[in-house]
Amino acid sequence: MSDSHWVFPGFDPIAVQLGPLAVHWYGLMYLLGFVFAWWLGNRRAAQPGSGWTKDQVSDVLFYGFLGVIVGGRLGYVLFYQFDTFLADPLYLIKIWSGGMSFHGGLLGVLTAFWLFGRKHNKTFFAVADFIAPLIPFGLGAGRLGNFINGELWGRVTDVPWGVIFPAAGALPRHPSQLYQFALEGVLLLLILNLAWRVRPPRGVISGLFLLCYGLFRFVVEFVRQPDAQLGLYLDLFSMGQLLSLPMMIGGALMLWAACRRPHWFGNGAKTA
Repeated sequence: MSDSHWVFPGFDPIAVQLGPLAVHWYGLMYLLGFVFAWWLGNRRAAQPGSGWTKDQVSDVLFYGFLGVIVGGRLGYVLFYQFDTFLADPLYLIKIWSGGMSFHGGLLGVLTAFWLFGRKHNKTFFAVADFIAPLIPFGLGAGRLGNFINGELWGRVTDVPWGVIFPAAGALPRHPSQLYQFALEGVLLLLILNLAWRVRPPRGVISGLFLLCYGLFRFVVEFVRQPDAQLGLYLDLFSMGQLLSLPMMIGGALMLWAACRRPHWFGNGAKTA
């Protein structure tokens, strides 16, 4: 063990204890992400010509929240714990045991957007382009929650900023949670909201979200510890990377189509 590396102190996963009610850091981060999305969404809905009302913002966020929970749990179980599910089907609903998948949550959110659009007579991409810039804050907050919990650490490294996570052993590891916070949270938030300001053709913001998140996740997975029950495919790629590839390809195709075939995204309108 090197004295030059910081030893993770083992933070209490409970942020606030109110009698029998325990508020965990990870749950608190989800709440912060939801509050931020609600605040920024309402600000943008209030702008002239937005095409959105505050009630619609609250409604779509509720749909999205359900999509994250249901899709995230389904994705985690099917993508990462399928053998456990086969042995114990009730594991699917044991959310308290932990385990959520971003890629599963994304599929759940996309389904929620489609259902919301049908109810409110909005195209899928009108909904997706409006909501996508609101999401990275919550993604970044979630990664901070992972770091505070001392989970989802990186691979062993000798870089000066390596962190020793006692639960993972005595060797320093990449703080991959913080890498993901910086890329999926901070940088993606800046990219999408700067793009939103220039009012690009419909579909561009959604495409940027898929491409950039997929790329950032793919890169960080090279230094993130693979899931023990899955390991690496072809001794190189993790499950997270395999799931990110379709995102990158789909995002790149969407960007091409949004600029060359805007009518595919409904009315060829600019992002509102």
